[in-house]
Amino acid sequence: MNYHPISINAAEFKKFKLWLHNIAGIDLKETKMKLVEGRLACRLKHYNLGSYAAYFKMITSPNEHVEAQMAVDLLTTNETYFFREPRHFEFLKNKLLTEACKGQNFRLWCAASSTGEEPYTLAMTLAEGLGTTPWQIVASDINLQVLGKARSGHYALERAHNISKQLLHKYCLKGLGTQEGTFLIQKALRDRIQFKQINLINALPDIGKFDVIFLRNVMIYFDNDTRIHVVNKILDLLKPGGYLFVSHSESLVGISNRLKIVQPSIFMKS
Repeated sequence: MNYHPISINAAEFKKFKLWLHNIAGIDLKETKMKLVEGRLACRLKHYNLGSYAAYFKMITSPNEHVEAQMAVDLLTTNETYFFREPRHFEFLKNKLLTEACKGQNFRLWCAASSTGEEPYTLAMTLAEGLGTTPWQIVASDINLQVLGKARSGHYALERAHNISKQLLHKYCLKGLGTQEGTFLIQKALRDRIQFKQINLINALPDIGKFDVIFLRNVMIYFDNDTRIHVVNKILDLLKPGGYLFVSHSESLVGISNRLKIVQPSIFMKS
């Protein structure tokens, strides 16, 4: 039987919009209706469903946790690349790592790890800047599919264009034979990162306190109340004097009185 593409209507979109906001805090604008339609179309086809309302009924049924996670994975945006917004990594290396207490475990949380390019960039930066000082990275995301990709540390070679030749040779393995055209982050670096699924709007797990937290390109998807909720919870896990990084396109104005700006997009917990 042939499957004919189905369009989403405004009432159906509104249901997904409210559901995603309740699940993940993401504020879908009405302009994203076609995006929702396009990303979920494969699931309607997979189950041969006749409407988006039928798929919504499926993912919100009490025992359908697996398909609900699939819908979350499809609807969360995961654009990322190595050494994105490089001034942050320069500040981290040239200021924070040079001032880190020698011998004291340096802990960093990458709170939106996506497919792993950001936590591996951070791992290279810490490995280069801390020498023998111990360090650990916790990398989290709500999306299980991208976490699986991140754990593998395996990427197409064109993704490496922002990694310097020195770091590429030091921390990455070039694929050969059937793996030609790819590269793999070395195991020693992968083993220093703990990947976890964490939903930032829910109660946070006990993952300890951190010297630095990267929360980049996350809050642009939240409304203001959700931003306040998420940032203030995250700050409870940031050590006094610790640093919070957001993206250059994000603002923390009016979000928390526990932060002071160091430079645009970089804040210190007071």
